[in-house]
Amino acid sequence: MWAMLGECRSKCDHIAGVPLTPDIADRFHRLYLAKGARATTAIEGNTLTEEEVLKAIRGELKLPPSREYLEQEVRNIIDAFGVIFNNVVHGPLPRMNADSFSELNRMVLTNLSVDEGVSPGQIRAHSVGVAHYRGAPHQDCRHLLDRLGQWLDGPDFDCPDPDLRIAFGIIKAIVAHVYLAWIHAFGDGNGRTARLVEFQILVSYGVASPATHLLSNHYNLTRSEYYRQLDRASKSGGEVLPFIKYAVQGLLDGLREQIAEIRQYQLNILWSNYVHEVFGNTNSASEIRRRNLVLDISKQSEPIRVSQLRQLSPRTVQAYQNKTMMTLKRDIQALQAAGLIVRSKSGIRPNKSIIEAFVPDRADFEKLRTTVG
Repeated sequence: MWAMLGECRSKCDHIAGVPLTPDIADRFHRLYLAKGARATTAIEGNTLTEEEVLKAIRGELKLPPSREYLEQEVRNIIDAFGVIFNNVVHGPLPRMNADSFSELNRMVLTNLSVDEGVSPGQIRAHSVGVAHYRGAPHQDCRHLLDRLGQWLDGPDFDCPDPDLRIAFGIIKAIVAHVYLAWIHAFGDGNGRTARLVEFQILVSYGVASPATHLLSNHYNLTRSEYYRQLDRASKSGGEVLPFIKYAVQGLLDGLREQIAEIRQYQLNILWSNYVHEVFGNTNSASEIRRRNLVLDISKQSEPIRVSQLRQLSPRTVQAYQNKTMMTLKRDIQALQAAGLIVRSKSGIRPNKSIIEAFVPDRADFEKLRTTVG
């Protein structure tokens, strides 16, 4: 588990420091904000898709009245993320206690219809059961939340080494989540409140914004295992290590995927720069047409057939509207000769292996192991 936490820390530092163009950085932030907001609410039954959540973030989502509450649930989480992030950046953070947890629950339930006896931000005054687990007695909840806050803010989570800060923050966030789920102090929104606390801790320990949403996404993607791990930890009498391992593995898997996405973004930027270098500062109409053609081909996720090339983008339509098929074929041959595209039976694709060839080589340990002896 410590090896996984070490890799998590390394990848969090990488994500925080990687250079991206402003438009790609903004797209990356919005994407994982949408994933986090959707995951946080989907576990509780919200059915909005990731694309719909992205539209909500952009202020473009239009839902019929019968589904407007779904957007409100997501909007509450997005707004809470913003408030928490702003509080962390400008500090100081309020100490964790029953009041601070209650304020997060109020944000979760703002402008939503709730059951009778449930008040946003108010500790419940009745008993509750969740699946096979029974929440703490309602008369004990405030005391338990205060004690939880004292523990989380106390010396048990003081980091002895700056290099271990993120690892300590990850453990602290996961443990806070588990205990809030066990106490189940509120009439509704306990899971969302726990995930907001988790987000707050991760942000405050220096985890980059896109990575702070990965735990919620993991819980949602493995929902049955998430509830099984919570139930198992409860029945064990409080043994949280298996849940921590489950959460850390999911976080690490998500970080690896993010690093792969960032690497692909960077390769695309390098590829675009390389294409521009090949053509230089040309004023030739044919060279400009060919440069734009290979750049438009590069934006496609699948190989493109020759018959589709004229319709790739508005500029290819314009560039070839008065040209013959022979002109298009000459352009393709010129791009092949320059090594910028590859033709196969499935179609034409950009030859990005030119850029990938500059990635340092390393041995494939698993492949070597199977060939030894």
